[in-house]
Amino acid sequence: MSYSPVQIVARGPRAVAETAAEALDADVMLEGATYSILEEDEDRDVWRIDGYPTTQAEADGMEARLRAHDGLTVEVEVLADADWLAMSLSGLPPVEAGRFFVYGAHDQGKVPEGRVNLKIDAGAAFGTGHHGTTVGCLEAFDRLLETERFDKVLDVGCGTGVLAIAAAKTGSPVAVGTDIDEPSARIANENAAINDATCDFYFASGLDDERIAQHLPYDLVFANILAAPLVELAPDIAAALKPGGVAILSGLLRTQEERVLDAYRPLGFVVEQTIHHDAWSALQLRKAEA
Repeated sequence: MSYSPVQIVARGPRAVAETAAEALDADVMLEGATYSILEEDEDRDVWRIDGYPTTQAEADGMEARLRAHDGLTVEVEVLADADWLAMSLSGLPPVEAGRFFVYGAHDQGKVPEGRVNLKIDAGAAFGTGHHGTTVGCLEAFDRLLETERFDKVLDVGCGTGVLAIAAAKTGSPVAVGTDIDEPSARIANENAAINDATCDFYFASGLDDERIAQHLPYDLVFANILAAPLVELAPDIAAALKPGGVAILSGLLRTQEERVLDAYRPLGFVVEQTIHHDAWSALQLRKAEA
């Protein structure tokens, strides 16, 4: 039986919404599921979770997880029989993050001069630039570029490739990315070609892939994934960075910051800045000098 796409919308107080989002992250059966969380009404303390399952199993699991939290109202909306992903993306405005201007094909005529313009077509991959985690990463990178340059950049969990492409477009001679999702690596390479960016993206699990390892050590590592894999990959990310190198980590909720930092501080990392967008965090860490 074919799957009929749905959107799952949950609303409730911030504390309940963040707890529910953590439950989604912790469910291994929902590891590839896409959702967003944002503040909908500040005066009434209403936060909103939008889930976009791609299979019936994901839809059932996501709905069950959200309904398990008292204080959330959960609605399941059946989407029209159309390319609903393309339709939803067509309504997204361009994103501005420091010098970076991220846009889709529908905004081709709005590209400004004097900016680093990144045309990103998401397809089935994560990372249009609109999510608070991606914006936070771009903002942190923009500030770093005011005083530093990065010769070798690695994007872990590259999605659409927007972060590595941003690095290549601002002068990084080596910008590579890896993703455990094969379509994401393909889409990222397509986006690199669209932007005339010298990047290479690989479908690979872990950072010991020889195509990634050949460029060690890196000056900068992006990892915009989830809190659990950020913790799991902490030793690998530390090993991939040169002394004094920078890690920009995101995909985590504000409530998960300390959990992630507890994995990185013992490896010699210090926090340089934290950027918040809605319930999401981006952490800029620097590895200690040798």
